[in-house]
Amino acid sequence: MKVRKFAIADASLERSPGQDGDIFAGNVIDQHHGGPITIGFGRYGPNQNLDEKLSVDDVMLVLEGKLSVTSDGNTVTAGPGEIVYMPKGETVTIRSHEQGAVTAYVTYPHWQEARG
Repeated sequence: MKVRKFAIADASLERSPGQDGDIFAGNVIDQHHGGPITIGFGRYGPNQNLDEKLSVDDVMLVLEGKLSVTSDGNTVTAGPGEIVYMPKGETVTIRSHEQGAVTAYVTYPHWQEARG
């Protein structure tokens, strides 16, 4: 694989699997490209919640807006330029705030394969 760069316009955003909220994800690198990790972008509408038991290690970089991630009663809130690490096996609630959010993410291994 060659060195490449991506913008959110390069991602084909689709509703996150298993939910019907205003939350979308789009991979730009994944198992179909031969890389060992998945890289993509996410978009959260205002005041959305996503509950997930993580089947992969997930790193999320907030590009716009604000997100809060709660796990085991602890909450971290991240805004533009901040990174949230969510380890495999954790059960998390990701909540967007009134302005929604745009994120970039990296998962290992590939989240689509890990979900089955």
